[in-house]
Amino acid sequence: MAKKTSTASKKKQPTAVETRESIEEQVQAFLANGGEIQQVPKGVSGQTNTSGPKHITLGKKPRS
Repeated sequence: MAKKTSTASKKKQPTAVETRESIEEQVQAFLANGGEIQQVPKGVSGQTNTSGPKHITLGKKPRS
């Protein structure tokens, strides 16, 4: 019997070299269009806390 071949194969992931080259091309295009790259110090985050407090109360309302 012949083995069945899968017709719904996954898309092949690009190799590391292709990914690196793609990023390099994008950076060069960004810089050519006047973009700037900033050095960010270690430990600094660009994310701000917009989620509010993390403590939640389930069930009964707290007494006042």
